[in-house]
Amino acid sequence: MNDIQTMNKLQNKVAIVTGASRGIGAEIARTLAYAGAQVIVNYVKNQQAADDVCTTIRKAGGECFAIRADVADPAAVRRLFDETIVRYGHVDILINNAGILIFKEIADVRDDELDQIIDINIKGVFYTLREAAARLSDNGRIVNLSSTVTRLILPRYGVYAATKGAVEQLTRTLAKEMGERGITVNTVSPGPVDTAFFRAGKTEADIKRMASMAALDRIGTVDDIAQIVLFLVSEQARWITGQDIGANGGMA
Repeated sequence: MNDIQTMNKLQNKVAIVTGASRGIGAEIARTLAYAGAQVIVNYVKNQQAADDVCTTIRKAGGECFAIRADVADPAAVRRLFDETIVRYGHVDILINNAGILIFKEIADVRDDELDQIIDINIKGVFYTLREAAARLSDNGRIVNLSSTVTRLILPRYGVYAATKGAVEQLTRTLAKEMGERGITVNTVSPGPVDTAFFRAGKTEADIKRMASMAALDRIGTVDDIAQIVLFLVSEQARWITGQDIGANGGMA
């Protein structure tokens, strides 16, 4: 897709996508922008990659702005929302995509690694959800990214799966708390998706083995995930909330 969709189903909507400088987050940002949303591309380290995502969006006729903010820092999260509202006036959509993976057996995880993954995968999601609970527009949309590994028992994914399980529970609880304002809160749980994030620490044999676990006998693409997120933030998904959507090709 290389042009803004004529239907503009997200016209006048403002979306924050965390961890959006690459991979699934970048594709979600582009997809929402192509559907008419004004998109904030959140990043921490790679400003050039975030700027490249915005450049692609602007070339297609969309609106995009990159904001650096570490989601593990509550003050930075407040500033992310502050700057978005100053620029666009409101926030309608929050996509919690930022996260890290520690691919180790539990016995080998260091204390500092445990602290880091909790800070980003759990606290980072909590801080953005807390801010959104106070500042998201009525009838807004929140989508949190979890993982299919919460449904499976896979060696070396224990700590990562634990953090994503926490995200799923936050999702269900916040959906109940925000329902009176018409705000939906859902989780998308990808299976293996062909990104650098997924491939880190894995051999080609690991990747082929995981692909074979899916009914559709392949790993996913970033577009597979972005299209599901687009549906969940659209008006067509207004009756879906508190749900975990498995986007895994029939893996689980």
